[in-house]
Amino acid sequence: MIRFDRPVQMLAVGTAMLAGFVDAIGFIESGGFFVSFMTGNSTRLAVGAAEWQKAAMVAGAIIAIFVAGIVGGSLVAAKFRRMRTVAVMACVTLLLGVAMALRFFDAGWPSIACLAFAMGVANASFEGRDGTVVGVTYMTGTLVHMGHKIANALRREGDGRWWPHFWLWAGLVGGAIIGAAVVLWSPLAGYALAMLLSAALMLRAWAIPGSPTDRLAFWPIAPHKRQKMGNPK
Repeated sequence: MIRFDRPVQMLAVGTAMLAGFVDAIGFIESGGFFVSFMTGNSTRLAVGAAEWQKAAMVAGAIIAIFVAGIVGGSLVAAKFRRMRTVAVMACVTLLLGVAMALRFFDAGWPSIACLAFAMGVANASFEGRDGTVVGVTYMTGTLVHMGHKIANALRREGDGRWWPHFWLWAGLVGGAIIGAAVVLWSPLAGYALAMLLSAALMLRAWAIPGSPTDRLAFWPIAPHKRQKMGNPK
């Protein structure tokens, strides 16, 4: 996260907020399954298998769909390398629109599957020149990084910039709170707002200043700039 400049960090936080928003919709609509948090679904698969419950098959199916979404998103990102994030977020927006249409016709599980596929695609949004990927739909690694950075700050050694990781986590939690509130009020409004938020993120990606490659592929900050940021005068 800290490898990226400030505008891209903010875009990543917005994408994490979208992931939390959509995950809350999926959790409520499916009765306790996740569409972006596959660790939770893996545990549900394991417990369901141990208890011989059909929940294991449901969790396994969602995991498979999510992985398929990552594959699809990665292929789109490779195809549109100079417009990586815009292209990926355009696909996410389209998929969320399809999910909304399916929900409108009361196709519950197909809409959940579409949400899971969209969240898999979203994980292909950010990648740096060195292959660094920012996971925007899962936060365990983010919290681990944050904990290590807090320890560094307390010891006054190494990189102590923990707050970008905190904001990424806070974005997902905030999005989940809003998503849950909206979908409990009106499921279709939740789906529609998720699609609009994704479209806004796509437009924001396009508007980030810089050269076409810098703006749309999101290369990390140059090493000399990272050093300057980490050692303010």
